[in-house]
Amino acid sequence: MREASGRTRARGLRRIVNLILLLPVIGLVLLLSLALVYSALTPPSTLMLGRWLTLQSVDRQAVGLEAISPYLVQAVIASEDQRYCLHNGVDWSALRDVVDDEEGPSRGASTIPMQTVKNVFLWPGRSVIRKALEIPLALVADTLWGKPRTMEIYLNIAEWGEGVFGAEAAARRWFGKPARALTRGEAALLVAVLPNPILRNPALPSRGVRAQAARIQARMNGVSGLMGCLKR
Repeated sequence: MREASGRTRARGLRRIVNLILLLPVIGLVLLLSLALVYSALTPPSTLMLGRWLTLQSVDRQAVGLEAISPYLVQAVIASEDQRYCLHNGVDWSALRDVVDDEEGPSRGASTIPMQTVKNVFLWPGRSVIRKALEIPLALVADTLWGKPRTMEIYLNIAEWGEGVFGAEAAARRWFGKPARALTRGEAALLVAVLPNPILRNPALPSRGVRAQAARIQARMNGVSGLMGCLKR
């Protein structure tokens, strides 16, 4: 009896171990399946899901990239990822600079694909584990989605205020117009508040936000020739 009981426990333990080993594979298959679905359907962000689960309002109207002002695309690239069309989802040179930086990681190493997969698949906040997951997910997203679709998803899930997500909702909330009608200055203001969109208001910008928007506008001319990857 004891021998049979021991074999039963051993089989149960093996099943548990096998299940634990399978969990990463199941997670990978799920992520890849979602990434394929999101090639056609605009995803929610994890912040949006969190608001829905806690019965908070979400204002988001998904639109195609062609329905978003090119000024906003230009401003995002100028501010967030000037090598957007030149890397494969991860800017390895910027990442190496961050690793070598004694002061620790900075926002500059996070590409638009990395920010997009973080917002779609991962959790907010800083951690080494999350950053390690961002890198392979960004490579997959860049391959499956391509540059135009990645930018389209990013601009449809970016947070631009309490419960305000995406360029269309942001343009209508803060400037009373559709995203396609945003001016150069309005686009720069929207991007200037991205580091802290809850506390910063693009329609009533502080002196700091105005200064940042001016810097973004100054950079926009320099990236206009580096946006060829966004043509469909």
